[in-house]
Amino acid sequence: MILSKNKELVQGIIITLGQNGYKAYIVGGAVRDMLLNQAPKDVDILTNAQPRAVEALFAKTKRVGKAFSICLVNGVEVASCRAGEDAGRFPGADLGMRDFTINSMAWDPVSDTLVDPFGGKKDLRKKIIRFTRDHRRRILEDPLRMIRACRFVARPGWILSDSSLQAILTHAPLINSNGNVAVERISMELIKAMKLANPSLFFISLHETGLLKRVLPCLDRCFDLDGGPHHGETVFEHSLLVGDALPATRPLLRLAGFLHDAGKFDAVQIKDGSLTFPGHETHIEAIQTDLVNLRFSSQDQEYILSLVRAHMRPLAENTTPKAVRRLLAMLNSYDLSFRDFLRMRIADKKGNLAKQPYTLSQIRVRVKKIQDELSDRAAFNINDLDISGTDIIELLDLEPGPEIGRIKSMLFERVLEDPLLNTRPLLEQLISSLKKQQ
Repeated sequence: MILSKNKELVQGIIITLGQNGYKAYIVGGAVRDMLLNQAPKDVDILTNAQPRAVEALFAKTKRVGKAFSICLVNGVEVASCRAGEDAGRFPGADLGMRDFTINSMAWDPVSDTLVDPFGGKKDLRKKIIRFTRDHRRRILEDPLRMIRACRFVARPGWILSDSSLQAILTHAPLINSNGNVAVERISMELIKAMKLANPSLFFISLHETGLLKRVLPCLDRCFDLDGGPHHGETVFEHSLLVGDALPATRPLLRLAGFLHDAGKFDAVQIKDGSLTFPGHETHIEAIQTDLVNLRFSSQDQEYILSLVRAHMRPLAENTTPKAVRRLLAMLNSYDLSFRDFLRMRIADKKGNLAKQPYTLSQIRVRVKKIQDELSDRAAFNINDLDISGTDIIELLDLEPGPEIGRIKSMLFERVLEDPLLNTRPLLEQLISSLKKQQ
């Protein structure tokens, strides 16, 4: 099996523990990854030595952990067996307390011994996610494990075992507002899922297990909502296609993609016998409620909601320069980059099965339209004007007040029409003409 990260260090820790009469194994996700021929990101060691014994054996240690003690030995986590009176059955008793069978294996790299008391290797080969031992007990210990199960199964070909699926269906109500699970942990699972190759599989699994309506009800309610005559898929299916089409390196942008059309549920109307969703991008209340309930930061909420608000703004080959500048001014007011706006527009088109996605040349045309309007003189915010409120007060001999803001807004509109006007002399001329009209 592959063990590239800190190989010598990990083996040295296990050898030292063994030479002093203790047993030690690599456990958990690292074993799972190595059996999949993947180099593990992190390596954890489990030992039957107590923390004080570990500290006595190694010079560079640091005690961490609340539920049970973990020692960091030169940066490697070394956990002491937590199985209490069953500790004599090491490591099986401890492995039996872990979430899924594929995470309940241990490996001794020195003797090349695999300990697999719950059939994790077999489940890994068959691509099955199964709770370890007692499904009900594993869930009651930490209900978040149900959401984690959906994240683990969100890979092509993977499934939940029948017993695990039934257990989640039964215990899904534990994901509620009663504090059974800290909502910050749920939002963290969502962000982790955004880094998967196809997060859509995660949302499908959440829906099938009854968890999505408890995590993101704004999205779950769109499951059977027809996409209307301009789409070849339901709103739910469209949302999943758009989210998958966005980059895994930008998890918040991707989450916005999954949520961008959730407002259609509130905006739906029937016109001339067809579904339509006028102004759906403005129906953000349900999305915002879910983000607040999941305790996303105010900054993250505003970023996601701004992308939802902006995603319908057109940018076509025949869009005029003035319209492009107005688009950039809107994005500036939302504190959004034009790149993220374009990423969302491209994904939105790609996720519509009734239309063809943008070609590379069409994307280049849109990028060039934006770049052509970006200049040192361009003003996309009223504060980008080459004249201040104080200057206006002096030129017009006015008192500070709302009138100054009205004049700045008028100047900003003129500069959006013609960016070349954004110089102090020309703006002063415009203000002087106003003075003559008074």
